[in-house]
Amino acid sequence: NSRGTASLLKDSISFTEVSAVGLFEGHDLLRRGFTSVKNELVPSHPLELTEKNFQLNQDKTNFATLRNIQGIHAPLKLQMEFRAVKQVQRLPFLHSSNMAMDILRGNDESIGFEDILNDPSQSEIMGEPHMMMEHKLGLL
Repeated sequence: NSRGTASLLKDSISFTEVSAVGLFEGHDLLRRGFTSVKNELVPSHPLELTEKNFQLNQDKTNFATLRNIQGIHAPLKLQMEFRAVKQVQRLPFLHSSNMAMDILRGNDESIGFEDILNDPSQSEIMGEPHMMMEHKLGLL
């Protein structure tokens, strides 16, 4: 039965394994930099995931509190402002401090780990400006 064989073959091989963007695609060193084993490891400690999602959880808590105190319009207005601030960016090869986002979140008066040890001149990933702009515009 050819129909039964086709359905078995379809269930056993996923489409991503056969497609050009699946397992057979080479790693693009110009855009993504060198591969790192550290990026592919699972979290070593249960608190690591919590720390990675801290800002998202903090925003959800703030939105819920704001909604309970002022009503539904306050978190919606703040989310619209967040979305507008995220759209305005520098060129992809220039470092941005995201000062407007810090002001909206109330982080502009606090000094954190990322303020001291996040020097863009010491970044491991540095790309060619023309290549990065062409990638952002979808020309590559």
